[in-house]
Amino acid sequence: MPRDDKALSLAAERCPGTAARLPRTCLLIGQLGVGGTEKQLTLLALGLRARAVDTSVLVMFEGGPREEVLRAAGIPVVHLGFRRRSAGWRMVPGNAAAFLRLVAWLRTRRPEVLHAFLFYSYVVAAPAARLAGVPVVVAGRRGLADGKLGRRLLLAVERWATRMTDLLIANAHAVAENARTTERLPTGKVVVVHNGLPESAFAPAPPARLETELPVVLCVANLKPYKGHAHLFEAVARLAGRGLPCTLALAGEGSARAALQALAVRLAIDVRFLGIRTDVDQLLARADVVVLPSLEEGMSNAVMEAMAAALPIVATDVGGTGELLRGRGLLVRPAEPEALAEGIERLLTDPALARGLGRRARAWSREHLLADAMVDRHLRIYRELLDGA
Repeated sequence: MPRDDKALSLAAERCPGTAARLPRTCLLIGQLGVGGTEKQLTLLALGLRARAVDTSVLVMFEGGPREEVLRAAGIPVVHLGFRRRSAGWRMVPGNAAAFLRLVAWLRTRRPEVLHAFLFYSYVVAAPAARLAGVPVVVAGRRGLADGKLGRRLLLAVERWATRMTDLLIANAHAVAENARTTERLPTGKVVVVHNGLPESAFAPAPPARLETELPVVLCVANLKPYKGHAHLFEAVARLAGRGLPCTLALAGEGSARAALQALAVRLAIDVRFLGIRTDVDQLLARADVVVLPSLEEGMSNAVMEAMAAALPIVATDVGGTGELLRGRGLLVRPAEPEALAEGIERLLTDPALARGLGRRARAWSREHLLADAMVDRHLRIYRELLDGA
């Protein structure tokens, strides 16, 4: 089992059960890939299971690497069979049938709490839960809404689902405030629970093999335009022009890969496209600096893991990133390659500054971001909602 999956599995061994009321809980998500939300759902499910909470995971579309970890811990994973747009005309009847399966499963299983993660899950969860008589419905908010037309149409659907939802749980104060503003929510409708880190995230790891004599700048992020990789490439090119060449290591995959590969060739910079990795802890051990150049962000798992590893970090001040790094990393404006270049240069040329920021980041994350606290907070919220219901 990869180290990342072992880290998640350890969450199932850390906490004893509790004599207080333990609500039957279902967690709903689109897929179980390697993304940050999937990781947080897995940590939550394992933590609830460790506390003797009857927990199931419902998957709308497809499974993924996290599924093995959940099943190994004795957590049922139920595939609902929803279809994506690539299914063509079969999507509508297929999704109608999947929705009815969800309602039937909820009526049979009779969970007391249904907690849905990400857009498609919570707009489906709210009506299904009400039809099935589920007492409490919770929706996870993990990103920022924008004002684009397509987003406004989705926002109308979101608001409709929110009216049927008991509570929204945001993973950052910036995300909560965005939800309050865009959906015009009352103050008590949304609460903040930060993402969690397993204790193993703080353990030392052997460095990954990466053949280079240059400083290593690591970016762990999906290769998608909103992650801002192009600006990071420009920053690395500027550093090379100043006599400070770096090796840029990218962990992640996505639709922007081909364009980024072409950009790396055009800029003549050393970029290693590492693909999806399960040994991020070892990549962190090999890195000199971690950078997240996102144009938008919720609460970054990649930044949290770098903090736990005591790495110096440069990141754009978007979404919840500032909540993590203010005073513990270098925050720069988004979409500004020169600001990224200056931040990386400061950390590479001032080892004392880099070490100090890394130590502060590690200490703060251990105090505020442990997965056990995240799970306990969720469980308290579920109980309070049930008491109110």
